[in-house]
Amino acid sequence: MYKKKELQYSYDALEPFIDTHTMGVHYNKHYLNYLKNLNNILAKYNYQENYSKVELLRHLDMFKENDIENLLFNLGGVINHELYWNSISDKGNTQPIREIKEAIMSKYGSYDNFKQQFTDSAMALKGSGYTFLVINPDNDLEIISMSNQLTPYLNNYYPVMTIDMWEHAYYLNYQNNKKLYIENFFDILDFEKINDKYIEYKK
Repeated sequence: MYKKKELQYSYDALEPFIDTHTMGVHYNKHYLNYLKNLNNILAKYNYQENYSKVELLRHLDMFKENDIENLLFNLGGVINHELYWNSISDKGNTQPIREIKEAIMSKYGSYDNFKQQFTDSAMALKGSGYTFLVINPDNDLEIISMSNQLTPYLNNYYPVMTIDMWEHAYYLNYQNNKKLYIENFFDILDFEKINDKYIEYKK
C-alpha cells in the first residue's frame, strides 16, 4: 500500500499565510483520508504497489468499472495534495530560479505577468479544484485549472506546482477572500522544489 508523504515543514511553519490549525486539519484529515480510501480500494485487489501513483493512472484496466470513479477521485486527491505540499515551504525560495525562471520569462514575459495569469485562472475556477502550472504535450508551460480531484496527468500534462482551491485549504484563514489566499500563496512558494520538478519532467 502507498505510504504518506511526510511534510517537510511543521504545521506552524507557514504562519501567518496558512495557520497551524488549517495545516494540521488539511494534512491529517483531508490528505490522509484520501490516502486511506485509496489504499482500501487497492486492498480489494491485493495490490502490491506495482506502480508509482502516477503510473497507476495508466493501468486502470486492472480494476472493475464500479471502482474506477472512486479510485480516480482518491488517487487524484493524494497526487494533487502531494504536489501542493511540494509547491510551498518556509524556506524563502519564493522567486523563480534557474531553468523554471527562464521558462516563465520566455512564456509570460515577466514573473508579474505569470502571477497575474495564475491568479486569474485560480479565481475563475468554479467550485473546488486546483490551479496548476504544467508542462503541456507541446513541452511548453501552461496554466490550467481542474475541478475536484482531477489531475493533469490524465491528459498528459505534467504539473510542476499547484494551489489547492478547495475551501478547506484556506477558509479558516481567509473565509471567502480567495484573492488574498492566492496572493499570499506566492509568499510561501518553494521554487527550489518547483524547479526540480520542472527539470524532472522536461527530461
